[in-house]
Amino acid sequence: MGRLKTTNPELVRLIESLKIESYKNNRRIWRDIAKRLSKSSRRRVEVNISKINRYTKENYVVIVPGKVLGAGKLNHKVIVAALSFSEGAKRAIEEVGGQCLSIEELLEKNPKGSLIKIMG
Repeated sequence: MGRLKTTNPELVRLIESLKIESYKNNRRIWRDIAKRLSKSSRRRVEVNISKINRYTKENYVVIVPGKVLGAGKLNHKVIVAALSFSEGAKRAIEEVGGQCLSIEELLEKNPKGSLIKIMG
């Protein structure tokens, strides 16, 4: 995968645990997320709530290897895991009954990575 661009120790630990889970469970999704998180911070994705609303349906599980921003409206319940959330995004997701998770929490809940949509 190459050399890591990040020096944040928490992010380095997350990337390593994603790689370990990828090899342990033979799932490419975690390797893909680790690769996306390994990029420099200015190349990481930022996804608005409106994009999540447009490309998901009720009870989808979405992972964003970057930041979720609060622009737009969400009109159905989704579970979103991301590196970080803006306050507006958290509020919008929780108002409709959705959940905001960290990537680590999603990894613990769903180590097989099944039925997860990557946004970004």
